[in-house]
Parts: sequence; structure tokens; C-alpha cells
Amino acid sequence: QGQLVESGGGLVQAGGSLRLSCAASGRTFSNYAMGWFRQAPGKERRFVATISRSGGTTSYADSVKGRFTISRDNAKNTVYLQMNYLKPEDTAIYYCNTRRMSLPWGRGTQVTVSS
Repeated sequence: QGQLVESGGGLVQAGGSLRLSCAASGRTFSNYAMGWFRQAPGKERRFVATISRSGGTTSYADSVKGRFTISRDNAKNTVYLQMNYLKPEDTAIYYCNTRRMSLPWGRGTQVTVSS
């Protein structure tokens, strides 16, 4: 099965930016629409953004629309999440997976936004 490794998280002040990366292995990456998800403390994992196989179509949760941008590089088997104008409520562990969440979850990357 494919493996997913997320990176790029950290501690940032409100209004700051981070760029997350997710490296996928073991699969034909370009065959899958991909997504980013997040899980805040005490809450369920939720959808953040998705991107089509070619990268031509994206969609976002209302809470991040206009601030986050999902992209992918199929040659590098990597999907990215550029996060701008971060808010404390964006604090969560961020995960990537296929849009249908069909692969085993990785460990995620922690994003903490201080006020």
C-alpha cells in the first residue's frame, strides 16, 4: 500500500504562513485525486481541501477558502498546502490522503497558531 509522509508544520503567529508537503510512495500518485484534512484537539478529522488528478480542479472548506491553496507536483509524487493568514482556529494536526481517504493515514504534521 502507499505511504504518506506529511511535513512542514510548526508554530506560527496569527497572520503568518506555512507550507505543508505530503510525499506519497508506493502508488501511481497521478491516478488519485488528493486531499488535505485536519484534526483539532477533541474534534473529528475534517476535510480542508482537495485537488484533482491533474491539478486543474480544487475545492476548499469554507473556513479556509481564500487563505489556503492546494497544489501538486505529480513528477515528485507530492501534494502541497500553502496556508496564509493563519488563525488560531487553524491549529490542528494536518494529514493528506486520497480524496476518498483510501490509503492508511500518515502521522500528520502539527500546525499551531498562536494569537
